[in-house]
Amino acid sequence: MEKILIRGGKPLYGTIEIDGMKNAALPIVFATLLVPGKCHIDNLPAVRDIALSLQILETLGAKVEMTGPNSVEIDATNAIATLPPAELTRKMRASYYLLGAGLGRFGSAIVGYPGGCDFGKRPIDQHVKGFEALGATVDESSDGLLTAKVGEQGLRSGNIFFDVVSVGATLNVMMAAVTAPGQTIIENAAREPHIVDLANFLNTCGARISGAGTDTIKIKGVSELHGCTYAIIPDMIEAGTYMVAVAAASGQVKINNVIPKHLESVTAKLEEMGVSVEELDDAVVVTRTEPLQRCNIKTLPYPGFPTDMQPQFCALFCLAEGVCHLTEGVWDNRFRYVDELRRLGADIEVNGKTATVNGGAPLRGTSVRAVDLRGGAAMVIAGLAAEGETIVEDIHLIARGYDNLEGKLSAVGADICRVVYPDPIIKMN
Repeated sequence: MEKILIRGGKPLYGTIEIDGMKNAALPIVFATLLVPGKCHIDNLPAVRDIALSLQILETLGAKVEMTGPNSVEIDATNAIATLPPAELTRKMRASYYLLGAGLGRFGSAIVGYPGGCDFGKRPIDQHVKGFEALGATVDESSDGLLTAKVGEQGLRSGNIFFDVVSVGATLNVMMAAVTAPGQTIIENAAREPHIVDLANFLNTCGARISGAGTDTIKIKGVSELHGCTYAIIPDMIEAGTYMVAVAAASGQVKINNVIPKHLESVTAKLEEMGVSVEELDDAVVVTRTEPLQRCNIKTLPYPGFPTDMQPQFCALFCLAEGVCHLTEGVWDNRFRYVDELRRLGADIEVNGKTATVNGGAPLRGTSVRAVDLRGGAAMVIAGLAAEGETIVEDIHLIARGYDNLEGKLSAVGADICRVVYPDPIIKMN
């Protein structure tokens, strides 16, 4: 019953530290099931989805020990292929990585149909296509259980051409293929940085993967993996969210622990809107002093503009001078958060996969909901720029991907805090 309370109009100044990437950490955590040994993972983001993934591993027999606030040791030596609790797997989309990891280690896996944010139809047909090319069968029961298993001959290598670029399918098939004898080739593979991070982790454990980050990945199967120590890459979506927050609220903030190349599409659009972005070795400095200019965005697979930054930029477009167009090129039904921005006074029209934002109208604080993870971040960004008080409800969805969002923003000057229902009135210094 917690909510986030924001009093807008405060410029941001200072420094923000970025955590490890959630979308890289999740497949790597599940990939530790492939390893009959100890894996020490550093730079792990302290977000809800990671906590859920570690709980799931424990139900499968893995030993999980937090060795620091952002470090964990996972020993999956005695893990087994069994059904994890549905109350855990249905809370996150990434639980389907149990299929690829289970096939690669045990030759079988079973999991309840995954959950996560609702962006419309999100099929797993490309995952199934890849698994079948490796000699597995995948069945969905009437009660929503997904079962994957290989025959007596075990896993085999194969050539896979994805019909569409799929990050999840690329990651899942990589995990399944690392122990398949021979060479597996994945074509039309996703190229996101977290694809590269999983490949680097698996290679550190003894896998033989090349081509990650391109559209063709080659995997030479090995008989067994071994434990390792590995650090997760920085979260480019968390960094991008704070970059947009500075653009919305104005001010100057240095954002540390980033890989600037991963942020190029976000940087380009902010600069197009009149925001200054200075790239350093492992940081960016974002400065906004002038009015925001209009621009257009279409989301695309990496290295195109990331769909996970779409809601945050829609909030920013509300503050720009002129008409902005935002086209969603990855998911269906990702504009559900628009109704919440309208409650703040935004003028937005949605037609199919395109939102037309008539910028310049003042936003005024009110009570809004986080309808999904990134939509919730958009509500916070809008609240930073809105007049008066904004209360964001259903913030458990924000916690899926951001650790201490309000604390980090407060440290750079935002008037923001967490309050407990039913008493939303709190005196803040």
